[in-house]
Amino acid sequence: MLRAAPLLFLLLIGFVSGCGGRTVAEVLGTDAKPKNIEAMSAEEIYQKAQRKTQIGDPEAAAGLYLEIERLHPYSALARDAQLLAAKQFYDIESYDEAENAADRFIQLHPSDERIAYAYYIKSLSLFDQIAETDRDQAKTLRAKEALQDLVNRFPRTKYGLDAAIKLDLVNEQLAGKEMEVARFYHKRDRLLAAANRYRNVVEQYDTTSHVEEALHRLVEVYLALGLRAEASRAAEILGHNYPSSRWYAKTYRLMSGKAKRSDKRKFFFF
Repeated sequence: MLRAAPLLFLLLIGFVSGCGGRTVAEVLGTDAKPKNIEAMSAEEIYQKAQRKTQIGDPEAAAGLYLEIERLHPYSALARDAQLLAAKQFYDIESYDEAENAADRFIQLHPSDERIAYAYYIKSLSLFDQIAETDRDQAKTLRAKEALQDLVNRFPRTKYGLDAAIKLDLVNEQLAGKEMEVARFYHKRDRLLAAANRYRNVVEQYDTTSHVEEALHRLVEVYLALGLRAEASRAAEILGHNYPSSRWYAKTYRLMSGKAKRSDKRKFFFF
């Protein structure tokens, strides 16, 4: 063992000299003498987080940015660390952590020039979690609220413009859920409950693709309830706004008495 030591030393010297003068720590990607993070400055932790990002380890980078917040909350880098942590968490799909980090930045630095981006990260973190129409829509509603807030605050920014597009998608999702529930009630002859759901689509999601069917279904429900005037009003709205719609063609036949006898006795959902 004693004889092997000089040889090992010479090999190590040769290894380092062949690596362009870099240190052992730089070559191996680690500190030769690891330093406790508690003793590191904000700048040192920040540089370490940046290296983690560069080598494709966003999870470690996010954790280090949080350490800057924890250990050096009043440093100049703490503000950057919050926003960078939010982005890193979003990239690894840790959406709750991303939202929390973005929220802290928003609460602590409302006048920062990057505030729109913080709102955007928060909105994306919720948007990317929206459920299918057969699942609970609580997260979808939160995504809608966050996106609408972003659009209202920063309508002319690239973040606000993208949020407006995503808001349309969220509204489609929520309208689809309302229609699903409305059809469920409709098929089971719970007509008042169905009518309420169809009206929600017409009144709250009037820019979605579901509004045409919702108006037609309202005509069906109102006729079944004997509410001819309400049926006529829904039919007029459908005909005025969507005269070429296949749903209006169905409504017209129904209101003019040209529908087949079987069409009047049962409803078709397709």
